[in-house]
Amino acid sequence: MLVPTAMVMADNANRHHVLSARPTAPTRREPTPRRRASTTRQLTVATLRRLADSLEKRGIRTPAPTH
Repeated sequence: MLVPTAMVMADNANRHHVLSARPTAPTRREPTPRRRASTTRQLTVATLRRLADSLEKRGIRTPAPTH
């Protein structure tokens, strides 16, 4: 036996889900990025550049060809 309350709740949930993608759906502004993310990115970039510079100075050693 189907429960009428569950059918109404499922219908409302389905309608809310389907209509949420419509062009007239309410929207929210995107949050502004935090300043900390920019600082973390700059620190990561600086660290990777220093690592690349140190690897380039040493050179990459490849095994001798076996032919």
